[in-house]
Amino acid sequence: MSINGSLGENQPQRRGRGRRPAAEVRRGIVDAAASLLFEHGMIAVTFDRVAALAGSSRTTLYKWWPSVGALAAEAYFAYVEHSLEFPDTGDIEADLRTQLRAFVRLMTEEGAGSVITELIGAAQNDPALRKALSATYSRPRRDLALAALRRARARGQLRDDFSLDIIVDQLWGACYHRLLIPDEPLTLGFADELVRNALRGAGTS
Repeated sequence: MSINGSLGENQPQRRGRGRRPAAEVRRGIVDAAASLLFEHGMIAVTFDRVAALAGSSRTTLYKWWPSVGALAAEAYFAYVEHSLEFPDTGDIEADLRTQLRAFVRLMTEEGAGSVITELIGAAQNDPALRKALSATYSRPRRDLALAALRRARARGQLRDDFSLDIIVDQLWGACYHRLLIPDEPLTLGFADELVRNALRGAGTS
């Protein structure tokens, strides 16, 4: 599985005649980076290898990304974005459970867990990666969750005196804790219990 369904093939793309649109070139580069990232880990994501696989020039990569880590962060987000869409059924408990379960499956069954932990670790010493990871992945995911919680509060499903940011930290922070410090497994049951516990305190019923 990849952004375009080609993960694992790792075959260089052939250039067509004429100049490709910039958006198409960028998509090809990001897809190639995601393929290498999920197949072999961060060590495989180099500008040389990505350029060869995408059929692009290294100059193009250097022009668009300040570091290979920044490219890897964008590739990761492009790979997981569809899987982490936030539902809006009007039932905040059901929506949180659906989204958190999708997150757990992505991390544990689709190979994203080892990739994101590697990215988080590398970001500690790569400012460009840290900035890109926040801009392309963690902040957008957080904003989607906060928007869903605000809608729920407007519907009267959440108490006004509870911090929505803290609810986000309780739910996803606990999942990341089990990814980074795997003393206990990250499971669907754990996700369900997190939602129940959070809404026991923050809910209005």
